[in-house]
Amino acid sequence: MIRIGAARVAPVVTAAYVTTPRCAPAENAEAAVKAIRAGGLRVSAARRLVLEALYRAAGPVSAEDIAAGLGGALPRSDLASVYRNLETLEQLGLVRHVHLGHGPGRYEPATQARDYLVCEGCHAVAALPHEHLRAVREAIGRATGFEPRFDHFPLAGLCRRCRASAGERRALG
Repeated sequence: MIRIGAARVAPVVTAAYVTTPRCAPAENAEAAVKAIRAGGLRVSAARRLVLEALYRAAGPVSAEDIAAGLGGALPRSDLASVYRNLETLEQLGLVRHVHLGHGPGRYEPATQARDYLVCEGCHAVAALPHEHLRAVREAIGRATGFEPRFDHFPLAGLCRRCRASAGERRALG
């Protein structure tokens, strides 16, 4: 029991947090649908629409982009429903979310094993295969004992163009 003021309230735990089994990442929307059904969950039209959007998108997308129908590529849907489905799909291990600088979180299929770089100057985003930063992870681990992960928040820095512009400004300076 939890005490809130003078009242005692029993904590509520939703079934999604307790009983949802994790799935292996799926290569496409249809494989994700099969994995969801195999886990005993329903595949509603709204959930299928979220999956279609994620697998159709060229990169990570926001819940708002999905609800808006990916610029007309898909039907529009309710934003709250999109967020609920993204949460469930993430709990299942089918979706992961990333933060690419300032702004809303973005979502992509969990099969996308990549890390992101974001330019602090122009906000350009670059994706790298996960294994490209393995040596960096290992060096940090050896130096600190810490196991870094770069798959949720991006590495920030300056892209070539912004670095060149900054160098020109310093030379003129």
